[in-house]
Amino acid sequence: MCGRFTLATPAAQIAELFGLEHTPELTPRYNIAPSQQVAIVRRAGGRPELAWARWGLVPSWARDPAMGARTINARCETVAVKPAFRAALRRRRCLIPADGFYEWRREGNRKQPFYFSLPNGSLFAFAGLWERWEGAGEPLESCTILTTGANDAVAPVHDRMPVILAPEAHGPWLDPSVPGEEALAVVLAPLPSLTLRCYPVSSLVNNPANDTPDARRPLR
Repeated sequence: MCGRFTLATPAAQIAELFGLEHTPELTPRYNIAPSQQVAIVRRAGGRPELAWARWGLVPSWARDPAMGARTINARCETVAVKPAFRAALRRRRCLIPADGFYEWRREGNRKQPFYFSLPNGSLFAFAGLWERWEGAGEPLESCTILTTGANDAVAPVHDRMPVILAPEAHGPWLDPSVPGEEALAVVLAPLPSLTLRCYPVSSLVNNPANDTPDARRPLR
């Protein structure tokens, strides 16, 4: 699964990688947690745009937004058939910018957090889906992160990992003319192990209020 991630890359680099027309105003974040607002990149008017969505997808047919607590991740092996995700896979795919993510490994009676990133700490994108829920009050836009089986770098910590897209897959994933199942075929395989680095971090990350660089600092 993926339950926490980071996005501290300068906004100008984010705009460049995703082809945004304008440089967004973003605050560095080191401990992004479910139910929080996250930046997503989606197609609008034929161009990529940056928008905000609550992490935890709420389908249009949900009774209330509480369902989002159970849908922060979507397994890519079943996303095409799950009622909560299948419509979004067809029409509302997105990229979720990140520069690292956390996973936890059970060690005795405690869980040790680990931080994963590209070797140079550079920006990448998770494969995501977004939805719009119109209940009472303001419409709610929300999102989920796709997951796949862990590669050799992540497997010692967790059996699942977020789907990280290669830059050349960004266009097909966002393109609404590409059928959902066809786009999904591009992301089923996990990222090669050599493209990830991993190190343990302190328990600061366990509390979402600790949104500081120390959350991802290597454990001494």
